[in-house]
Amino acid sequence: MNTLVQPQIEYPSSDGAPLGENTLQVKWIIDLYTGFDLLFRHRDDVFLASDLFWYPVEGDPRTVRAADVMIVFGRPKGERLSYKQWEEEGVAPQIAIEVLSPSNRGLELKKKFRFYEQFDVEEYYTYDPDSDELVVYLRDNDRLKAVKNVRSFRSPRLGIQFEFPSDGPIRVLDPQGKRFRNHRDLHDDYERVIAEKEEQFRLAKYEGKRAEAEAKRAEAEAKRAEAEAKRAESYRDKLRAAGIDPDAV
Repeated sequence: MNTLVQPQIEYPSSDGAPLGENTLQVKWIIDLYTGFDLLFRHRDDVFLASDLFWYPVEGDPRTVRAADVMIVFGRPKGERLSYKQWEEEGVAPQIAIEVLSPSNRGLELKKKFRFYEQFDVEEYYTYDPDSDELVVYLRDNDRLKAVKNVRSFRSPRLGIQFEFPSDGPIRVLDPQGKRFRNHRDLHDDYERVIAEKEEQFRLAKYEGKRAEAEAKRAEAEAKRAEAEAKRAESYRDKLRAAGIDPDAV
């Protein structure tokens, strides 16, 4: 009796498309990813990904999307070729962020919206770096509904704040109200720490040399004092030899 072997289903981990289509889009994706990575660096139950394929339905490799930034609460950190939801205890990503590009608009954006709405994303953000426009959708039962008049918005799940200052583009603040840090900030921090360490080493070296010089001077003074004492004692001995009491002189 022949046993029918089911073909193994492949779930691709890439479509060959680049992370971003232009430098501004890539900058925002990297900055957001770095900011969230730093924000949740001490939490082992938050998985963060960028441009990672998310397969929500087992056996259906055609139902897939890859958000520019995707955050999953309740799943461990770790490396993945793709996010297969049935292998993640059925936990759907709660946060999806898209940074708009020329091809990531219109019909493609509508498809992504329907996908995120269907598969239980709680908060969905689209940001257009060219027009500095942020659109926020929050889950209301089985629907994603747009938040109107977004000029200052705090994420219910993330605790971060989006603000639009009058003197520049959108700012992202952490739950403590501090500006989201990015890889450039980390590089600046590294250079500052190195400069401080070098200055401390230079000062310590200077202090060491000064202490060494002080020790040598003290040693020379001690030797001079010892020589003076020996000369004085020799003089006293000569006075005694001459029958003179040195203490009476």
